[in-house]
Amino acid sequence: MDSNYWDSIYQKKSEKEVSWFQEVPRKSLELIESFNLALDANIIDIGGGDSRLVDCLLERGLNHLSVLDISAISLKKLKERLGADASRITYIESDIVAFRPSKSYQLWHDRATFHFLTDLEQIEKYLSIAHDALAIGGHLIVSTFSKTGPEKCSGLSTAQYSEDDLKKLFGRFFKNIKCFEDTHQTPWGATQNFVYCGFKKV
Repeated sequence: MDSNYWDSIYQKKSEKEVSWFQEVPRKSLELIESFNLALDANIIDIGGGDSRLVDCLLERGLNHLSVLDISAISLKKLKERLGADASRITYIESDIVAFRPSKSYQLWHDRATFHFLTDLEQIEKYLSIAHDALAIGGHLIVSTFSKTGPEKCSGLSTAQYSEDDLKKLFGRFFKNIKCFEDTHQTPWGATQNFVYCGFKKV
């Protein structure tokens, strides 16, 4: 992926002008809460950018939070929005397929990145990095465009997945816990169909 491309997106558009904006990421939070994580669990949000997931997790008392994004502008906007809470987050500017984790995580969350990987080599790198980054007993959440989801997002081609597709891919490394589909409404009222899957490293 191209960092300059995503920097341009975040420079041109405000928080509520991007299709993926969620005031409250309810489906992600429901899955996370079902895992009963310890308050000191290491959590990483992949492609989190200026997402409000970390706000919600901070409110729940989770303090070991990292946000990875390829766009430096998105991370800058997140810091500015969080204000006094900005220092409580670890910011990682990296392309996901170049990420080299320096710690083990109890939760890997991705609602923004995986469906942009359309090359098999990139997908394999992603799976390997996620496996290496996650602690034994840790959980992984991946949410992608479903089979009826958009074929493009922010001008880029995307991949679409069924529950079975994700189970086959991630099932090589993780145990599936739950999958479901959901319809996301963009800030301007359009709809996008997603599939969510939760996994555990055993």
